[in-house]
Amino acid sequence: MPSIRLDQDKPAILLVDDQEDILLFLSSLLQKNYRVYTAYDGKEACEIMETNGIHLIISDVMMPEMDGFEFCEWLKSNDEYSHIPLILLTAKDTLQSKIDGLKIGADAYIEKPFSAEHLEAQVSNLLKNRSQLQSFYTKSPLAHLNQETIHKTSDPFLEEIKQIIYDNLDNPQLDVVFVADQMHISRPTLYRKIKGLFKLSPNELIHFLRLNKAAELISEDRFRLSEIAEQVGYNSLGQFGRNFTKQFDMTPSEFLEKIRRSR
Repeated sequence: MPSIRLDQDKPAILLVDDQEDILLFLSSLLQKNYRVYTAYDGKEACEIMETNGIHLIISDVMMPEMDGFEFCEWLKSNDEYSHIPLILLTAKDTLQSKIDGLKIGADAYIEKPFSAEHLEAQVSNLLKNRSQLQSFYTKSPLAHLNQETIHKTSDPFLEEIKQIIYDNLDNPQLDVVFVADQMHISRPTLYRKIKGLFKLSPNELIHFLRLNKAAELISEDRFRLSEIAEQVGYNSLGQFGRNFTKQFDMTPSEFLEKIRRSR
């Protein structure tokens, strides 16, 4: 394989195919806009993912060692990587083959031979959808209460993290180590998963969920702002206000007024 220049500011795509000519073609097609990694089968792809942050995967179905279906099933059942969009490429032009791929969690299914323009559009759309979700979830007070958002972000791993954090908002030991220990995973695994889902560090996610819980309590209009700040782990009302404003582009008081006007 030719050497591929990796620009760390670009999304990373992992190409998985046992045919070198396909890897060369896909690499040349995508490397202008993305960081490109390549693997010859699912087993090698798993090894690459352990040391590199991958944003999207394009995989062939028919491969040795671990084929595309097996790789997809492993990926979507793995807490650390299940959020990564996966496109399956196949020469199998049958409805059942497509159904099988989608049943095990593939995000898209493209038949060979395929249009380069179609593939590029599919890649762009999947990454854009993930980016929009990240932006919406981390910049919207009460995002987790929106039913459409709940559907879009229904990741068991994330739900478990949220529950641990919400159950320990007033716990002075609430930090990355505490959450990783509660989930029985390593800190690097916790970091990679959260970073992949929301482009946030675990500490940033803890910080955001504190503020999101505060927004929920403010919307109930039953507590003073000082009480809410204390309930979500802030000793300083001023620091709470500054952090809330930085996160959501409005002060807690402005958010409360917005809630009252909407009733």
